Amino acid sequence: MENSNSSIEGNNLRVRKLELSDKSKGFLELLRQLTVCDSVSDKEFEDRFKEISMYGDDHVICVIEDEISGKIIASGSVFIEKKFIRKCGKVGHIEDVVVDAGSRGMQLGKKIVGFLADHARSMGCYKVILDCSDENKVFYEKCGFKKKEIQMVKYFV
Repeated sequence: MENSNSSIEGNNLRVRKLELSDKSKGFLELLRQLTVCDSVSDKEFEDRFKEISMYGDDHVICVIEDEISGKIIASGSVFIEKKFIRKCGKVGHIEDVVVDAGSRGMQLGKKIVGFLADHARSMGCYKVILDCSDENKVFYEKCGFKKKEIQMVKYFV
């Protein structure tokens, strides 16, 4: 990934892949600003981190760390789905994009989404897709996405 250690506008922020130590830098607290994120023990975090890492570039979680505070202030993920259609093509699925409430308005969400979309393109995906709320539609349009069809969900828990 070409942007793996890029500094954002020289203000002590960098985009990089998730690291095991990020649990202690507020990663889970950040995810709680997005959705339900129950407490996760250090062992559970390490086990899931290792499991995701086994997928290599097919499942990437990226973060932006404020190097001054040492806190994770933005995150998102992309996973690559391998298909039979489109000549055994690939589709990138962007998930769990979140920017800390105190850091919004700094274009960090755009940086995260751009990083993830660039990764999907570099992996040979013919498209990248995501689901979002109506409130976030304009944001994703600014990131180059367009509305297509509708989302359906069935929860099991």
